[in-house]
Amino acid sequence: MTKLRLAIVGAGPAGIYAADILLKAERRFDVSIDLFEQLPAPYGLVRYGVAPDHPRIKGIITALRDVLDRGDIRIFGNVHFGTDITLADLKRHYNAVIFATGARRDTGMELPGADAIGSYGAADYVSWFDGHPDVPREWPLDAASVAVIGNGNVALDVSRMLAKHADDLLVTEVPENVYEGMKNSAVTDVHVFGRRGPAQVKFTPLELRELGELHDVDMVVYDEDFDYDDASRDAIASNKQVMVIDRVLQSWRTRDSVNNAGGSASRRLHLHFWARPVEVRTDDEGRVAALVYERTRPDGTGGAVGTGEMRELPIQALYRAIGYFGSPLHGVPFDKKHGVIPNREGQVLSKDSNQRVPGIYATGWIKRGPVGLIGHTKSDAMETVRHIINDQGSWWQPEDPSEGAIPALLAERGVHWTDLDGWHRLDEHEIALGAPQERARVKVVPREDMVRISRGE
Repeated sequence: MTKLRLAIVGAGPAGIYAADILLKAERRFDVSIDLFEQLPAPYGLVRYGVAPDHPRIKGIITALRDVLDRGDIRIFGNVHFGTDITLADLKRHYNAVIFATGARRDTGMELPGADAIGSYGAADYVSWFDGHPDVPREWPLDAASVAVIGNGNVALDVSRMLAKHADDLLVTEVPENVYEGMKNSAVTDVHVFGRRGPAQVKFTPLELRELGELHDVDMVVYDEDFDYDDASRDAIASNKQVMVIDRVLQSWRTRDSVNNAGGSASRRLHLHFWARPVEVRTDDEGRVAALVYERTRPDGTGGAVGTGEMRELPIQALYRAIGYFGSPLHGVPFDKKHGVIPNREGQVLSKDSNQRVPGIYATGWIKRGPVGLIGHTKSDAMETVRHIINDQGSWWQPEDPSEGAIPALLAERGVHWTDLDGWHRLDEHEIALGAPQERARVKVVPREDMVRISRGE
């Protein structure tokens, strides 16, 4: 039977799904898979990209854990591709590699003043409140009035976590440093801006409903945003998701806080539609001082056009939540414009000639960009895996495909990698930290502590 030694770089949902699909589907080959992950813990976006107050989404971890716990996939955590292990190393020891490294950076935004002091990318804030080991332990929550640009689920996640009271997170796995930072937050008003209308938003009804359930936070909407055109009315009538979103927003219009008219909560979350950010104004020290935006209107086809009416809102901080962007990998083709590895159905293409690069594949957000929900990565992985199976003639021919070669190589380079048993140790440690407060877990944040606990040192 032909042996297939496969490396997968990235142990988030995309990488784990790809490994699982290949192992379950393939009977012609003797398949052996190694997962490489730069963090000491697996699960990627589910662990470090989903807000701690979203336990339902984190239920995906249960399915991912079941795949890893079968024991037919090896995992090497705390291993950086490009330094600890290189593409040349993978060619020496494997038949092929799938890159499943996701998209963690913020998409750039061409907005005058967007680089001011107090202007932040949503990805960085999400990484902080999720306890990512490679971001600072503290976050400046010293602004009273904050603007969030974006109308997708990430924008709502960021807005909710800015407006939420710290004590309401104590039932979650929120790290201690994040709880302490949020407890001292000065935020009173969070303003969310979208350039189109309520019927064209990109967030889901579930995310929207959760905003209205926040303790001691008033939802503020504005009557002027609900003068629907025919395209908006058609969208509401024909799309169940849009219909539910409209129903939720309409229910908020009956509250006392509509049009900023009152409300008794100590914090407010404002939704501004038909508002295109134009400029971030700064004070004499270069700090965010105001957001200038243009009032827009429907263009009749679901889009928006400017009206020329400019408005200005005093703020002290700005969060850009307009999308994520992939990062280049050493020696691997990369599309700088779209933030992905250039590919055709997961088969990686050379950047210049658009020809197939043998042995290199992609799946997940680094393949198709940061679109779709986590579950969409399954069908994505199936497509990539099908090509790997059919491409046997163009696999690499490794010099040393033995399973002992990689641990020996990493040990020789002084890499303190973590394995599946190590993840179980860290998992049990975090669960034990949460037990006294009847919490599911408390995350360990510093990388060195994660590695020490995982390795039993």
